[in-house]
Amino acid sequence: MALVTPLAQDANAEVAELAKFFNETLGFCPNSVLTMQIRPHIAKAFINLNKAVMENHGRVTSELKRLIGYITSANTGCRYCEAHTILAAQRYGGSDERLQNIWQFRQSTLFNDAEKAAFEFALAASSVPNAVDQTIESQLKAHWDDGEIVEILGVISLFGYLNRWNDSMATTLESGAINAGESYLAHNQWQVGKHQTSN
Repeated sequence: MALVTPLAQDANAEVAELAKFFNETLGFCPNSVLTMQIRPHIAKAFINLNKAVMENHGRVTSELKRLIGYITSANTGCRYCEAHTILAAQRYGGSDERLQNIWQFRQSTLFNDAEKAAFEFALAASSVPNAVDQTIESQLKAHWDDGEIVEILGVISLFGYLNRWNDSMATTLESGAINAGESYLAHNQWQVGKHQTSN
């Protein structure tokens, strides 16, 4: 059961306007944002940061950013964010095969070396203690320039915030996200867990 009850989508006009961004990425406004809007300045700052981080500048595609978010979230154990990122990756063109095999990326031919370097960086950067070392750095720089590395780390850091927010809040998962989790992640032992409704 959620720690704090989300407000209605129309509780704050400014937040509601900014939150239209999520209609593209997820098809709905996430309950995490509806909880943040209890303090509207937090919700507005978060949405603007999310939009900036997830903006597509080129090779770090919208799909890849969501898969990096998934790796980060799976590493920290946030079931809410795992479901959201896999749903968004699907909406941005991720194939069923890529989505179903993302956690097995090391052994998969569905991901290229540049993507694998980004995923290794996501695992290392989201670990506690931080595990980014010279090997991770060298692999990353072999495939990505400084601007792309900033984009990738922006995604990892954004989901560091979201993982802690949603796991601590036990944010209730929306039905669309549950369906995506069950479709693409169940074979990796994904489950709704504490993010289920209280009804």
